[in-house]
Amino acid sequence: MNLNELRARIANKTAKLAVIGQGYVGLPVAALFAGQGFDVLGVDIKPGLAEKINAGINPIEGFEPGLAELLKEGISSGRLRATADYKELADRDVFIVAVETPVDDNHIPRYNALRAALTSLASVMKLGALIIIESTIAPRTMNDLVLPLLEEKSGRKLNEGFYLGNCPERVMPGKLLNNLRKMSRVVGGMTPETSETMIALYKNIVEADLDPADCITAELVKTVENAYRDVQIAFANEVALVAEAAGGDVWKVRELVNKSPQRQMHLPGAGVGGHCIPKDPWLLVHGAEEKGVKLRLIPAARSVNDSMPLHMVELLADALAKVGRSILDARIAVLGYSYLEDSDDTRNSPTRSLVARLYELGAEPVIHDPWITEYNGDVYEKVKGCDAAMVMVAHSAYKELDLEKLKSALRSPVLVDGRRVFVNNQGDDSAWRYSLLGKMG
Repeated sequence: MNLNELRARIANKTAKLAVIGQGYVGLPVAALFAGQGFDVLGVDIKPGLAEKINAGINPIEGFEPGLAELLKEGISSGRLRATADYKELADRDVFIVAVETPVDDNHIPRYNALRAALTSLASVMKLGALIIIESTIAPRTMNDLVLPLLEEKSGRKLNEGFYLGNCPERVMPGKLLNNLRKMSRVVGGMTPETSETMIALYKNIVEADLDPADCITAELVKTVENAYRDVQIAFANEVALVAEAAGGDVWKVRELVNKSPQRQMHLPGAGVGGHCIPKDPWLLVHGAEEKGVKLRLIPAARSVNDSMPLHMVELLADALAKVGRSILDARIAVLGYSYLEDSDDTRNSPTRSLVARLYELGAEPVIHDPWITEYNGDVYEKVKGCDAAMVMVAHSAYKELDLEKLKSALRSPVLVDGRRVFVNNQGDDSAWRYSLLGKMG
């Protein structure tokens, strides 16, 4: 099958798709294509996940408008099903790979899942199949890893036995379907003809611009986007530290700075989490130093953002000291364990670093999160008898808390707010020892 034939099959929706990886990206992508009339096979080797999807059960438990309904519709129509067996993929025309691409403790990309997925699909893919990498990858990964591996494992050559491209997603938990539909995509093909074919496919689910490019440009754009955001957040966080030291209020400063034309200072906060921002800057700069690039700004931004959960512990220790208590042997209610409000996604959650530091200092963290089964339940019962409460995630449920009831449950009226959840809701009442990140009080 050549690209002209594939485009024709895409146009009449007879092209068969496989989406490898059924997580926060792959599952909604599979459901969207199935919703547009394509035969879609979701692939994931996680035990029990395929069975759960085939039962019409959404495995993503956070607030995701429309996803559960779209999944059920796809399963009931027969256009969507899931499997853990790559042998079932032999008839697929298009493979979309959406597996995780983390970095290790030394900031080196860990492509284990990507290598495994490519190796498995190479052994079964039909002649003329199109492989699209949606996973975020370091610049030159398509050329230096993906292409050679596929050619080696399949025994076929690019543009003869298969076609290849890179189309990184732009999504955020809580807005998965909306982001996939409404946000533009960079469509990087190994050839312009491949990019055109990919655009023909993605226009079925994307209502925004689909910009053709080469693979290196697509790799760079995605990693640069998240590195840019990381740097901007780091600036806001460092200004928050300066404001605290000066006795100022970073929130008022930010409001007034942003009144200046073409200024948009980001929100400071208790840390940066998720699958993308903590790792994508490292993907962007991977290998750059070996080619003579002296890195300064991007690693510094990562260091600032990684330090914020530890700074939260410093604010806590100071607040406890002011009410005559030590952090040693203190029970600390930690509100929020996901990395994002109203989400169950805990990947690279800043709360992990905070909890680890509390243990190091001899404190006992008591974790609550309304979206995570392990930590949910009645928040007032959870915090009962704790010496202080800390807000790490701006869940909607926390914004609705009865602070008088919360205060009554605590041994001390100590509240440390890393997300500005309570500033307009009694949190700064004089009855509280209220500490807000970025504001000395």
